[in-house]
Amino acid sequence: MHASSSAPAARKGLPVALYALTVGAFGIGTTEFVIMGLLLQVAADLQVGLAAAGLLISGYALGVFVGAPVLTIATGRMPRKAVLVALMVIFTLGNIVCAIAPNYTVLMIARVITSLAHGTFFGVGAVVATGLVPADKKASAISIMFTGLTVATLLGVPAGAWLGLHYGWRSTFWAVSAIGVIATIVIATLVPKDKTKPEPVALRREVKAVVHPQVLLGLAMTVLGFAGVFTVYTFIQPILTRISGFSEAAVSPILLVFGVGMILGNIVGGRLADKRLTPALIGTLIALAVVLGVMTFALHNPIAAIAFVGLLGVAAFATVPPLQLWVLQKTDPAGQNLASSLNIGAFNLGNALGAWLGGAVIEHGPGLGAVTWVAALVTLSGLVLAVWAARLDRPGRLSTHGDADASDVDDAAAAAACAAV
Repeated sequence: MHASSSAPAARKGLPVALYALTVGAFGIGTTEFVIMGLLLQVAADLQVGLAAAGLLISGYALGVFVGAPVLTIATGRMPRKAVLVALMVIFTLGNIVCAIAPNYTVLMIARVITSLAHGTFFGVGAVVATGLVPADKKASAISIMFTGLTVATLLGVPAGAWLGLHYGWRSTFWAVSAIGVIATIVIATLVPKDKTKPEPVALRREVKAVVHPQVLLGLAMTVLGFAGVFTVYTFIQPILTRISGFSEAAVSPILLVFGVGMILGNIVGGRLADKRLTPALIGTLIALAVVLGVMTFALHNPIAAIAFVGLLGVAAFATVPPLQLWVLQKTDPAGQNLASSLNIGAFNLGNALGAWLGGAVIEHGPGLGAVTWVAALVTLSGLVLAVWAARLDRPGRLSTHGDADASDVDDAAAAAACAAV
């Protein structure tokens, strides 16, 4: 669907295609996050250490980081609907291999295969979502699509942890495979066919649009901001059981609190970014750093631990719409599709970095109790970059491809962003 032709319909109400993207996001989000609630079971069954089990998250995230730009470029001439359906097929097959993996190596390979669909799906999906709505609703459209991730955390991850606890961790991946089948059908049914033939855009033009100081700073902000989140969230199961004193059975309902927080944060972040992007970006990163830092002390009290798990969800996903919209706005229209996918890859590079850093702190550093304050320092480094980018964004300091208002990423730009390489 051509973005400019869909805008009037978007003004009458949110298009069904946007919710189809949300369903796909739910499936992919579930397989990304569900492993957090299964680390102890996977480690015990495959006879590997906790840090090695955590690398299953890093492997997935690195696969997203590499796969996002590669698949975005490779599928540039394909119709968007065909790309989305093909990615969901890859996702489903990857999860089936995870369910039958006989050892750690095969499971890692299967996770990486599954991850290849992730970055391009969210990257292309984010651009499509912004093209379906009026200019002043673009960040909200992104947040609606990413609601699939938050609902995955609210429902998919706790349900997966429950399944893993009672029926073994492999049953969780079979369930995720079923979600993949459903998501594939929904996208194939509800997402309309492209009405216009993609116009080729030279790869060098796309790359030139992305290699811009403000875009690169935005990507770096995303990496560091989410590295802080996943330094903690990767090891949330052992943190809650070994520091806060909860049983393994209690982890699943506590993860529901995190999921509720993610939904609230995602909505708030989208609305704030629609109003004033730069203050929203800086403010949400400040809130995330504060929550991570104070969480160090809160974890020793069970009630406070639950509250801060919820606050972590709010603070973490409040940063998503501002970070994604910043990259879209600072990129020339010709490179928005690639830039959007790169930023999804940046989120996952942050996930990989966080999982690795958390494991290093546990195995070689101060230990599990230090994970939260180390995470706060990482997020603070992302905040420093955000302040720097805001200073460069002042009039006369550095010209950008886009202004600070969401209206600048108009429907024509969104459509051009989906052009082929």
